[in-house]
Amino acid sequence: MTRQLHLNAFLMNTGHHEASWRLPESDPYAHVELDHYVRLARTAERGTFDSLFLADGPQLWGSVGQRPAGALEPLTLLTALATATEHIGLIATASTSYNSPYNLARKFASLDIISGGRAGWNIVTTAAAEAARNFGLDAEPAHAQRYARAAEFLDVALKLWDSWEDDVIVADKASGVWGDDTKIHPPRHKGTYFSVEGPLNVPRTPQGYPLLVQAGSSEDGKSFAARYAEAVFTAQQTIEDARAFYADLKSRTAATGRDPGHLKVLPGIVPVLGSTQAEALAAERVLEDHIVHAQGVGNLERLLQLPSDTLELDAQLPAELPPESAIEGAKSRYTLVVELARRDRLTVRQLIGRLGGGRGHLTFAGTPEQVADKIETWFTRGAADGFNIMPAVLPSGLEAFVDHVVPLLRARGLLREEYGPRRTLRERYGLPRPANQYVEPAGSGDPVLVQKPAQKPSLV
Repeated sequence: MTRQLHLNAFLMNTGHHEASWRLPESDPYAHVELDHYVRLARTAERGTFDSLFLADGPQLWGSVGQRPAGALEPLTLLTALATATEHIGLIATASTSYNSPYNLARKFASLDIISGGRAGWNIVTTAAAEAARNFGLDAEPAHAQRYARAAEFLDVALKLWDSWEDDVIVADKASGVWGDDTKIHPPRHKGTYFSVEGPLNVPRTPQGYPLLVQAGSSEDGKSFAARYAEAVFTAQQTIEDARAFYADLKSRTAATGRDPGHLKVLPGIVPVLGSTQAEALAAERVLEDHIVHAQGVGNLERLLQLPSDTLELDAQLPAELPPESAIEGAKSRYTLVVELARRDRLTVRQLIGRLGGGRGHLTFAGTPEQVADKIETWFTRGAADGFNIMPAVLPSGLEAFVDHVVPLLRARGLLREEYGPRRTLRERYGLPRPANQYVEPAGSGDPVLVQKPAQKPSLV
């Protein structure tokens, strides 16, 4: 069978371009309207996307003056979307820095059961001082400490998801025995960051546990991904950088004893479509013309950890910038932005324009054929297993992609025509169902170890 492209729809209120809400077609209140997200989810499902994704953070992002701010809590929203869709995977960001393993494991298990095995968790460590202050901290924890906590957090979550064997439930009415207590395994975890007795109060789920997704590209992030991740959302500007990242991450994964085929790399792409390239470029210029540059300057200064009023719109970035080692926030995004500005010799104004569409992800304006060519090239030349599709404007950008790019990808044999018999999100990504660590050997060290048929626990 021909290797199949994986597509994930990254949904962000009115679109990924920061000025999308200012277009006549956009609804500036869409970010809190369920019908808006139902429409987007059904559109992505019509395009046979593997999954959709909602980003999140426990703080107010940026200035409410810049773009629609605030967001519905993603696990709550995805539970509603589970009842409005049948096939598409449902991935939510949740922080290991500002949650507890027991509560979060329970929430994702519940979503997986309600959706019939379509849940995914984008594991983040939350690089934001504003978030830290929302939880009683004076400053964000150090980068390495956040990843150490994340590793223990995930180890605890895996123990909790495995704390019920698949066949705990007996439901023998005649004998009065509902379940088998010998098949419940309390983790009794005591570690550096967490002490969790367990077991979970939710049965083992159709997938065993949610698809594990990760989005950090720093050294700590790549090490974490190699150990745990089954899909990685990443940002590269060139195919050369993407191929290097892809090869590095697959090699790191193999070095942990895991099958590198069990980790899917999905770079982000922000497509702006037109019937001609000139039409697509004109649509991109309209968006750029609506950017408020003063807000962009403030965002850049915060990302680069520069004092306010340091940057000048029509000058390049200062020659002297903090090294990545001094950054405790989003290290990989810092490096990407600086390298983009240096490589293309961009002024601050031009850099803000380039970042306005995708915050460092690849932006591409062109015809459906040109976008399909770009996707196919990266996919076939060892730069990606699929793509995080990030429409600049929603819902129109996603609808245009599904109506005009998806048919081209299908015609080239890269994308499925229909979903077929595979039902769980793991199956969509070509991943086996994980073994239960309490009843089967650890094997290769891959968190996804043994193929088992998906089984929805009976709640009778």
